[in-house]
Amino acid sequence: MPRILDVEQALLLLELEPPFDQRTVQLARRRMAKRWHPDIAPPGRRHEHERHLQAINEAADQLEQLAESSRGGSVSANAVRASAAAARKAREEAGRRAYEAEQRARAAEQDRERHDPFGSRVPDHSVVHRYARCLSYPEWGVGTVTGIYFSGEGEEVQQWARLNFSIGVRTVPAGSLQFVDFSTPDPAAERVERFMTAAQHALAEGEPAVAAQRLIYARDADPSNPAVLRLLTAAFWQAGNLPAAARAVRDWARVETDRPTPERFASRIYEDMGAIDQAEEAAARAADRAPQDASAWERLGRLRLKLMNRSGAVTALERARLMGPSVDGLLDLALAYHLAGDVGAEVSAAEAATQIDPESQAAWSHYAHALARTDRLNECLAACRRALSLGENAEVSELLTRVEAAQPRHLSDRTAA
Repeated sequence: MPRILDVEQALLLLELEPPFDQRTVQLARRRMAKRWHPDIAPPGRRHEHERHLQAINEAADQLEQLAESSRGGSVSANAVRASAAAARKAREEAGRRAYEAEQRARAAEQDRERHDPFGSRVPDHSVVHRYARCLSYPEWGVGTVTGIYFSGEGEEVQQWARLNFSIGVRTVPAGSLQFVDFSTPDPAAERVERFMTAAQHALAEGEPAVAAQRLIYARDADPSNPAVLRLLTAAFWQAGNLPAAARAVRDWARVETDRPTPERFASRIYEDMGAIDQAEEAAARAADRAPQDASAWERLGRLRLKLMNRSGAVTALERARLMGPSVDGLLDLALAYHLAGDVGAEVSAAEAATQIDPESQAAWSHYAHALARTDRLNECLAACRRALSLGENAEVSELLTRVEAAQPRHLSDRTAA
């Protein structure tokens, strides 16, 4: 019978206190035997006395062995505490291993129920030594088809295939299989198409990390395929793996050296990583490759503002203004002029923003603040009231109060008389 008592429990059972020796344990055994002997048990309690006496004898044997092996034949209180702590730790470890084994067994059973529902059923059609891959999950590799099954009735009949892959048994729709002939090589173009299709399915299902893993296989098959590199960059970016996205976009930019798209992706990825200087360099390359794209110049101007390159920001944003101004671009231009100390140009840019979108509270707010730095107080008051009419804004309300207080007062004709 396995021992289930530690030293402290054995001492409690024998009603002993440490330190103890063999003689003390023997006397306690006799004393407890007199109390719990089955011959003196009340009617109907004999079995209980027998089990308790058996536990007493096991505890006494354990303590006697411990006393016999200890130095001087006596076990101290510190030794008892150390032995009990070791026993508790061993029980915890055994319980943890048992719990983990139970969890693994449950997970394996759930995996079997999910992926192998026909495991206990005889195949409707047997297939011997037929190798296939699943087009929906090409990363599983090549599996062995062990049987074909049918489910449903009438028009709802569906055909399933049960396959053994390296990751385990999987049950998939038979129509998603592609049978493999090992006598002919697998063209790289087919591998790329297979993994690209599976990656697009994963992205549609909201699993960018899975899509990225599938696209790695496609990239290995054709490292210079721009479509693969573009989708790989987007998958890593959506999955939040910015370092991998940066490496993928660099590979993409090396392949497509004449298009601005990879540099636009690179600029946004570097900005998310906090590498503003690299983001600005990528944005500059994108603007050079698409000189007629106003949004590219606006982005370059914003990044230069973050780097406090005021003159460079003004140059980029003015170029965007000439090609196709937007409210955000004009407000960024106004900010750049403000940082450069050119109040007149700031007012002009903010005013142009209000003309493009008269319903933009941000444009009217910036326009009001720019006018407050001039002597055009009446126009500033009008801009403040226009901004507040479009929504509440604490800063504009405070500015309106200050401008009203600073405005000179005039006496009426009757008061002057």
